Amino acid sequence: MTLEEFSAGEQKTESDPDNVVLCLLAADEDEDRDVALQIHFTLIQAFCCENDINILRVSNPGRLAELLLLETDAGPAATEGAEQPPDLHCVLVTNPHSSQWKDPALSQLICFCRESRYMDQWVPVINLPER
Repeated sequence: MTLEEFSAGEQKTESDPDNVVLCLLAADEDEDRDVALQIHFTLIQAFCCENDINILRVSNPGRLAELLLLETDAGPAATEGAEQPPDLHCVLVTNPHSSQWKDPALSQLICFCRESRYMDQWVPVINLPER
């Protein structure tokens, strides 16, 4: 399973888009009031629905970065003009076409999304608590 960042409306991967199986949309409470971001999310959700890509909303993008091992504890480098953290508002999860390779965690997550749709919750939400 690989994670590909999807930012500012353009896909940053040259892999086959048919490999995308999950779209994580991450925003914190303050960003939920950002109209431009919500329009962006609406367009991404429409694209994902049209292309049978599962969608999952995630609160707390900072915690998501920690879970994806993209952010470490703030050290001296963080205060000395280090690189901007990656934009995790939209993360695409891809799965190779190989039927021999299956990730049980990804399968459970996709099953959760499917079950949520059956209960008319088209975009399920997972709240990631702070550590």
